[in-house]
Formats: sequence, structure tokens, C-alpha cells
Amino acid sequence: MQRSMPRPPLRFSTQTLLLQLAVVLLVVLLSAAVHTWLTYDRVGSEAENQALTLARTVASDPEVRADVLAISGEQGTPPPSELASGPLQVSAEAARTRTGALFVVITDEEGIRLAHPDPQRLGEKVSTDPSEALAGREVTTRNTGTLGASAGAKVPVYAADNSTVVGEVSVGYSMETVGQSVARDIGPVALTAAGALLAGILGSFLLRRRLQRLTLGLEPEEISTLVHDQVAVLQGVDDGVIGVSADGRVSVFNAAAQRMLGLPDLAGTRWEDAPVPDQLAALTSPDRPAADAVELVAGGRVLVANARKALHGREDLGWVVMLRDRTELQELTRQLDAVGTMSTALRAQRHEFANQLHTLAGFMSIGQHRQARDYLATLAATGPLKFPVEQAELLQDPYLQAFVGAKGVEADERGVSLRIGPETLVRGQVTEAQDVTTVLGNLIDNAVNAAVAGAAAEKWVELEVLDEPGDDGGTLHVVVADSGDGLAEGTDTEAVFAEGFTTATGSLNRNNRNGGGQGFGLALARQLARRRGGDVTVLDRGSRGGPGAVFMATLPHTTAGAAARTSETGKDQNG
Repeated sequence: MQRSMPRPPLRFSTQTLLLQLAVVLLVVLLSAAVHTWLTYDRVGSEAENQALTLARTVASDPEVRADVLAISGEQGTPPPSELASGPLQVSAEAARTRTGALFVVITDEEGIRLAHPDPQRLGEKVSTDPSEALAGREVTTRNTGTLGASAGAKVPVYAADNSTVVGEVSVGYSMETVGQSVARDIGPVALTAAGALLAGILGSFLLRRRLQRLTLGLEPEEISTLVHDQVAVLQGVDDGVIGVSADGRVSVFNAAAQRMLGLPDLAGTRWEDAPVPDQLAALTSPDRPAADAVELVAGGRVLVANARKALHGREDLGWVVMLRDRTELQELTRQLDAVGTMSTALRAQRHEFANQLHTLAGFMSIGQHRQARDYLATLAATGPLKFPVEQAELLQDPYLQAFVGAKGVEADERGVSLRIGPETLVRGQVTEAQDVTTVLGNLIDNAVNAAVAGAAAEKWVELEVLDEPGDDGGTLHVVVADSGDGLAEGTDTEAVFAEGFTTATGSLNRNNRNGGGQGFGLALARQLARRRGGDVTVLDRGSRGGPGAVFMATLPHTTAGAAARTSETGKDQNG
């Protein structure tokens, strides 16, 4: 026996539609039922009032009062044949025919029928209780008698003295007639209910369609899973993710983006009002190529950003902006460049050592021992390694000596002489090597580029470094000058620190991809310095033909040990 496959559950939007239709139908039916009942009760009350009016009219007729009094005064009740042709029967039937009532019944003081639409019922006691009317009270009723269901009234018939009840008049209108009146009135009600039902169905379908569009056709379980996955992915990745909805609001701003840009969560903020760099905001411009990425400096970091359109089918969901941190990559690249420079210098030194050894071997082979000894003394005085940096011994920190020496070799290969200024004095040791080398390396590279591009015959870069002791770490002061042509006329000294500005062109290089990554050294150096409480400024704009521009960097809390050395030196002098 083949087992039947279970039916798939209804989609949430379909369940919502069916529930809405059921609610709309229930509301319409309840409204129609209540309206019908109120109409029925209103028409019935009108029939009762009409019956009461007719009963009063008949009961107040003098002839009726006199005839009822005459019959009540006699011994017994006249036979039905006599009553059928009597004046009461004629008056009652005339009133019934004239008003369309179901019945007009007249009784004596004991409730015996003196007038009735069915002559065979004359002389019989009425089927409904006449005691209220015979007690002198007018009443309206809805009951079922010998002629069927009716809405009517009972009114007492008084004698001439208006105090003695001698009978009663009972008038009724058929409830079938009331039902027909309700049926006539219920037509508009039914049309209104049908219209309301159709409007509710149409509204339910429109709401279902909008719900599907808003949820992209996903079920609540799928949406819940997507939300959990989104939180896990967005908070787990190292790349910054910014989502901009189609209406221009930030919908996603993950923790990595907050950390890279140094901003709080901007979710819900309008993208055009978000405090992000202009280059980042411009990525979502409609006329910008989607594959065009930009480099920018934010929060002391070098970031690569690009934006992509987010589409679901043909629906535009907005933009997704991706941020990647290239700061560590640039640091590794800079360190690799320094290692490469040192390697090149060591290879040159190896050749020089080989030549020196050959020279010594030559002296020894020809017996010139004195010349060999003098040559060795000369080598011992100059040291095993020699960087092309003048007065490098003023940098007592080994890290600075090695870094500046490597930069000197690199500058020497480009025909630029790197020298240490006479005011240089570093007594402490560098504790924040990464920030120091980033700022110092950018300033030296910028100065070497300017010297190479300058018109001066002698190309040089001069570096002065001074450390200032402090209780919570010393401050490093760096001044870099070059032989270049200085800043171009009209160039604002603050503009050189803008992202994309390069001294190679003297202008903003907005296409960073074609610019080889230039234009970020000074901006990054200033941001790193300011993050530590220092700064990078232009001391001198320079002049064409040299000397060139002079830059100064202040780096607080980057050295240690200078104060201790100073105190030890003072003790030695006092001792």
C-alpha cells in the first residue's frame, strides 16, 4: 500500500489571508444579524403602537361603548349568529379592513368574544389573557393566538361614566406582515453587508500582497533564521559592513565598521546625514561605477571601501558598503621594504668585505705586514657596517639607528643623501615602534620624493630627532627638511594633509588606484600623531630651487628611559 505524502503547510501569507477573510465574514454576519434584529424590533414596535392606536380608537367609539355595555348588562351572551350580524361585528370588521390589521376583537367584561374576524369564534372566550385590559390597563403584546403570531394591543372599554370597565378591544397585526416589512428594509442592509465583505476581501488580498513584498515571500521561520544568521555573520566577520536601505537610511552598521570608523552604531540614521568620510558617502552615488573602490584614512587606519547594489529579483534593496582594513598590510609592506633595503645593504657590504679580505690577503702574500696592520686598524675604526647616513651616532636608540640607516640606503640608491641634523639628541628608547616608524617613515619618504623631484643639484634630506622626558613616557619631536622645491604657490598648508594629496603632483589624487596608493602618507601620519595627543605640521613652505618644505611631528608617550639616564648623568657629574 502506497503511503500518501503529507500535505505541505499553508504559507504564512495564505494563513493570514484566510484568517482575515474569516474575521471580515464574521464581522459582516454579526453586523447584518444585529441590524436585522434591530430592524425587526423597530418594525414590531411600530406595529404594536399602530395596534394600540387602533384599539384606542375602537374602544373610544360611543356606539361601541354603548353596544358593549348593553350586551354586558344582559343575562348571558347573545348567540353567535346574532353577534355575527350585530353592530359590533360590523364596526370591528370595518376597522380591520380599513387598517389592514390581522384582527380586531371586542369582548365583554368576562372576555367573551363579541366581535371576531372568524364568525365561528364568536361567543367563545379569547385565547389570550384579557385580565390586564379588563383591569383598566392598556397593554401591548406579541403572542400567538388562533389567527397566528401577531403584534398587538389590548385596551379597556369603559361605560359612559368612564370608570366602569365593561369589556376590552384587542387589535393585532400579523408578524408575517412585520417580517415582510423587515424583508423590504433588509435589502439595503444585505447590499451594504455584501459591499463590506467585498471590500474586506479586496483589502485582505492587498494586505497579503504587501506582506509578501515586505517579507520578500519569506516565512516567519525563515525570517527568524535569516536574522540569527545575519547577526552571527555581521558580528563575526572582520570586514566592516554598512547596509543602506532603498529609502536612504542606514539599516546595518556592524561592529567592525564601528571600530574602523570610530563611530557608534548609526542604524536608523539617514545616510546623507551620517558622519562618515565624504569619499565613503560618495560610493553610493548612482553615477559612480559599482566596481570602483577607494582608499581612505579614518580613525588612524587606511581603509579600502567599495559599494554594491543589493537586488532581490527586480526589487532594489539599497546598497551594501564593504570596508577592509589595510593598515596592518601597509605596516607589513613597510617592514618588508625595510628588510629588503637592509638585505640590499648587506649584499653591498658582503662585496665590500670580500674586497677588503682580498686586499688583506694581497698584503700578506707580498709580505707587507705593516700595511696589513694599518689597514686592519682602519677597518676597526670605521666599524663592520657603514650606512650612508651622516652623524647616525646621534641616534642612540638601536631601533631608530637601524630604521634610519635602512632609509639612508634606500635614499642613497635614488641619489639622495640622508643626514642627521646637529640638534639631534635621543637618550631614551622607543616604546611605540609601530607608530614612530609609520610617522617617521612617511615623512622621510615624502621628503625623498620631493628631493628627487626638486631642481636643486645637490639632493639631500635632513632629519632631526629630539626626545623630551616625561613621567608617563617621553615625547619624540621629529623635524624633516629636504632640498626639493617646497609647496606649490597657492597650496594651503592644511591641504597637504588631505586624503589623496601627493607632493608628486602637488594636487589631490582622487583616483587612488591609479595613483599607486600615494596621497595617504601625510594624512595617516597626522591622524596617528593626533590620536596620541600630538600633531604633524608644516614649519616652512620652502621655495623653488630649494630648500624645500619643513615638516614637524610631535609624538607623545613614545619613548622611555630618558629621564633615568638624565638623572644618572647628573649624579655622575655631581659625584
